[in-house]
Order: sequence, then structure tokens, then C-alpha cells
Amino acid sequence: MKTILAIGLALLFSVSATAGDKKSAASSMDKAAMQQMVQSSIQKFKINDDISVEDAIDSMMLRANNLNFKLVADLPLSEQVKAMGEESNYMRILAFCDALIAKKMVEHDIIFAGFLPCRIAVLKDSKGQGWIVTMNMDMMVKGVTLPKELQPLAIKVRDTIYSIVDAGVNGDL
Repeated sequence: MKTILAIGLALLFSVSATAGDKKSAASSMDKAAMQQMVQSSIQKFKINDDISVEDAIDSMMLRANNLNFKLVADLPLSEQVKAMGEESNYMRILAFCDALIAKKMVEHDIIFAGFLPCRIAVLKDSKGQGWIVTMNMDMMVKGVTLPKELQPLAIKVRDTIYSIVDAGVNGDL
């Protein structure tokens, strides 16, 4: 996701700068291309029918802990919406991180700071189906040229996030 967005933004800014006008970068790209870029940068996974969102979250937290990824944020968005007087389907954002890897990535290129920490959303749709949504980590690994010493770290982050998601989808405790 980082890569696609970074590449897309760089392309947008270069097109805008080349045109020499004050239009926003987003307006120089057609809506269909932007929509495709966003769609390809995100992945969504259906939580197995016999797994509650609470069990999915418990499984993800346990897996993250076992893989030494720290839960650095837990944002219960649906609770916040309800506290503001509105009804909401279940929405909760979990953020996981390996701070030492994050530090190295940001030292390499500050743009990575915009994607930290790795977020995983857990939600229910209007039919009550549970979903897990996160960025397409393969785009980060395959779409960015990283120095040789950072490549295995990027792969570790990708594999860890996907393992955490898999634990949630399947309720693996």
C-alpha cells in the first residue's frame, strides 16, 4: 500500500508540476485510476462465520504477541460513534508495530512514517458479517526499492501482519 500510494502521489505531483498549474494533484488523475489505486492498496478478508469479531481480535492480539509485534493502539470507533449519540456497526482499529523496524524504515525514507503503525480494521457490515481490512503489504514489499538490509525487514513486517490477519480470520488461538 505504501508503495502504491507513494508511487501514485509522486506521479500525481510530477504530472501537476509538469503542467505548471495550481490544480491539485488528485484532479490531474482520472477518478477511475484513483479508485483503482485505492482498491489495490487495501485488502479485506471475511472472518469465518463461526468466529465472532471479539474472538478474531483476541486471536490477532495473541498472534501479534507471539510474533513480538506490539499492539500500540486500539481504537474502538463504534463505541466512540455511540458515545456521540449515533448508531454504528462494529468498527475497531488495531495498530501493531515493531518499533525497531519502523525506525529503520523511516530513517531510510521519511515517507514510511505516514503508514506507521500497521493498522488492521475489524468491522461488521450491515448484514453482521465480520471483516478484517488492512493495507496490501505486498505492494510495500514489491513496489519499493529498498536497500538489501531493509528487504528482509519489510518481508518480516508483511508476513507478520498477514499472520496476524490469518489468526483473526480463522480464530486461531
